Amino acid sequence: MQSVTKVNGKILWANLHLLFWLSLIPFTTGWMGEHHFARATMTMYGLILLFCAIAFVLLQNIIISNEGKNSLLSKAVGKDNKGKLSLGLYLIAIFCSFYNEWISAAIYFTVAMIWLIPDSRIEKEINAKNSK
Repeated sequence: MQSVTKVNGKILWANLHLLFWLSLIPFTTGWMGEHHFARATMTMYGLILLFCAIAFVLLQNIIISNEGKNSLLSKAVGKDNKGKLSLGLYLIAIFCSFYNEWISAAIYFTVAMIWLIPDSRIEKEINAKNSK
């Protein structure tokens, strides 16, 4: 949101959509803990994470379409390999949860570690813009 110069209704709705899915994470996390990482809870956790990722990509695409292809966010995101990888890993983890919940847990952990590494693409673009 740091790179957005103008906001419209679509961006606000997409942001609310993302916030809704993010608000369900504590519920599913608690459910997993209460049921000791049972298969059904791991599947539901993966679905919520997948919907969060889809909502994030949707918000990102709406911002880019609003700001234009030459916008700061568009340049910073590029092909968004990190986002596409996350979506794919969440899908794999959901399918794995039907067979072995620990494999899906390892995949969820892997995605979290991928996003834990700071992503400096937007900051680099902002600094490049400010230095001009």
